[in-house]
Amino acid sequence: MKTPEMIEKEAKDILSSLPETLTPKERAAIPHMDMPSQSPEVRIRNMSEVALGYTEDEALVEASRCLQCRNKPCINGCPVGIDIPAFIHKITERDYRGALSVIQETSLLPSICGRVCPQESQCQKFCTVGKILGDVDKAVGIGRLERFVADHEADNVEVPETAPSTGMKVAVIGSGPASIACAADVRRAGHDVTVFEALHKLGGVLSYGIPEFRLPKRLVEKEISKLEKMGIKFEKNVLVGRTRTIKELMEEDGYDAVFVGTGAGLPKFMHIPGEDLVSVFSANEYLTRSNLMKAYDTDASLTPFFHSHRVAVFGGGNVAMDAARTALRLGAEHVDIIYRRSREEMPARKEEIEHAVEEGCNLLLLSQPVEIVGDENGIVTGVVIRKCELGEPDASGRRSPVEIPGSDYTVPYDTVIVSIGNASNPLIKKTTPEIETNRRGNFIVNEETCETSMKGVYAGGDIVLGAATVILAMGQGRKAAAAINRYLEEKK
Repeated sequence: MKTPEMIEKEAKDILSSLPETLTPKERAAIPHMDMPSQSPEVRIRNMSEVALGYTEDEALVEASRCLQCRNKPCINGCPVGIDIPAFIHKITERDYRGALSVIQETSLLPSICGRVCPQESQCQKFCTVGKILGDVDKAVGIGRLERFVADHEADNVEVPETAPSTGMKVAVIGSGPASIACAADVRRAGHDVTVFEALHKLGGVLSYGIPEFRLPKRLVEKEISKLEKMGIKFEKNVLVGRTRTIKELMEEDGYDAVFVGTGAGLPKFMHIPGEDLVSVFSANEYLTRSNLMKAYDTDASLTPFFHSHRVAVFGGGNVAMDAARTALRLGAEHVDIIYRRSREEMPARKEEIEHAVEEGCNLLLLSQPVEIVGDENGIVTGVVIRKCELGEPDASGRRSPVEIPGSDYTVPYDTVIVSIGNASNPLIKKTTPEIETNRRGNFIVNEETCETSMKGVYAGGDIVLGAATVILAMGQGRKAAAAINRYLEEKK
């Protein structure tokens, strides 16, 4: 593993040897810059951000690799349509404020998206450099450059302009990525916007779901403050569907349109024996205690948490990696990530899996938990695991796990964290039968407008897509905002 000092020296050496003008072939030959990060032995003892971000020299080297393709294939993979070659070109000119301006034309969350979006399966997947080299990991580091620009210009962010007031009101339910994107675009059009958040802190999954070591909460707070400066109002501790219904918001409170971005906050369980034991947690609860309620800060927080020694995490996605890595930071001595397929089929980002392994998490692959066992006090004592082998691909394209009869064995644990996905929040559907949902409880919307079956009510993000990425949720929020703005214009 390269140290930050080694990476910086490499960047300086490359910069000093680059000619003033570069051919496409020369650009593609420039080495890909690694992301400096804390060493594993240090970072597991703190909650500080693992990835340290590019220095200016490192960003200049990475930006120099961009071919500035005329057809801009990378934009095809960006759900909000950032002009990626344009902002990268600004970096090569050392015009970092200009680069930020390009990004902010379509995205108000560059510091967040640059950190948590899976660029390798979105914009970087289409990068010509990556295709030339035959490795998406060698594509131009678009997300890392976006983060660099956002961090470099953190004190120079301009509040987006808003049109004159239209006198029309829009309610946005939830304050996660889809809601933030929708609220910003609707407010830009001059409409009054109020965001209703059920929790005591804003940001949705950005605040309660993603750990501090991946996304510092000060960045979320800064992005929210930008929206407040635009004139967007926020009301916390309002559980729409219980405190107020959508009908009441529209018919009694006078809101002309509503956007629902309540996410997928209902944890799924495996329905195996022992899941009701005391020290079995959903990843949602476990991460919320740490991320939102600061359970890790024992000197300043009164939030209780279970002091674990041996932890089993069920699942193979990003949330499973987050839970496992959080458990280590909360003092666990041993953490196993139990996944029924192979490492290649894991849905988590490659970088997150690598970080988890570097930090000491163990991958128990081709393994299926079939029972959680406990003692007379209801505390977990172990997990019965059944070995699996891979069969034919399923609907997701991944090979299906096939359990091997007679292969059961028991591993001792005192804590289990279940991270196998979430279902949509059911509360609004229960109090608003006019909104149609599918069998999984996701809202059914018009693909072009994100409008639900209830007139004037729109939805986006995980409540529609199921578990999705931050940038995909933002893309739906922007699409819904455009439709809301058209609807309100016609309603005048």
